[in-house]
Amino acid sequence: MAAMLPILSYMGIPAFNLPTALVSNTLDYGDFAMQDTTAYMRQTLPVWKKLGFRFDAICTGLMFSEEQSRLVAQFCRDQAGQGCTIFVDPVMGDGGKLYNGIGENQVRLMREMVSVAHLIFPNYTEACHLVGEPFKQDGMTRREACDLLDKLVKLGTRSAIITSCFIDNKNQVCGYDAATGKYFFHDYDEIPGLYHGTGDIFSAVLIGHLMKQESLSASTRQAMDVVREMIYRNRDVEDRCCGIFIERCLDLL
Repeated sequence: MAAMLPILSYMGIPAFNLPTALVSNTLDYGDFAMQDTTAYMRQTLPVWKKLGFRFDAICTGLMFSEEQSRLVAQFCRDQAGQGCTIFVDPVMGDGGKLYNGIGENQVRLMREMVSVAHLIFPNYTEACHLVGEPFKQDGMTRREACDLLDKLVKLGTRSAIITSCFIDNKNQVCGYDAATGKYFFHDYDEIPGLYHGTGDIFSAVLIGHLMKQESLSASTRQAMDVVREMIYRNRDVEDRCCGIFIERCLDLL
């Protein structure tokens, strides 16, 4: 959320926020303190409903309990019925493993969120966990990537993107666009190293362009290019766990 808000704001999209937890630091450090905010969520959503708030789009992230998933899924259903677009970023893991502190219960809860989505954008690790397939260290063929996208759509989402893929010996982001009924594939050059928050940056830029009525394929390419340039500008930062210095890079948008 901290990574997404400045990007959406700079792109002219005012955003409300509803945290599922307050976390002392990024999970990459290995140790953290976390405050569950379910009670706050339980109080906030009825207030928004009473005030008649309506949203053009909702983007959901990590859910920490079944109650959180139920509350947010129902709110998304209600808003979708009024024309709201639901984006789901199934934040769970990377590099073939779930993140520190994330278990199979979170995977199950995330499938509930996927079922109410118009678009999801997991990385390859998260896509494998969502559909119950093994992570292939050597990557996929293009046909296997399309099959994986089809399985994600069967969970309930209309469209899907999978990031951080290795397809036919190339680094690619692949997707299925329900609006066109077509798959798309975009190549990228990998910059070595792990940088916290790049998935959130990708999500924010992607949503920003989609809200401007750009196509899913074109918006995906725009988000990929911004992430690449932000990583390149921050490649010499010593503590990569603290994330990208986003505000220094807003001119890229």
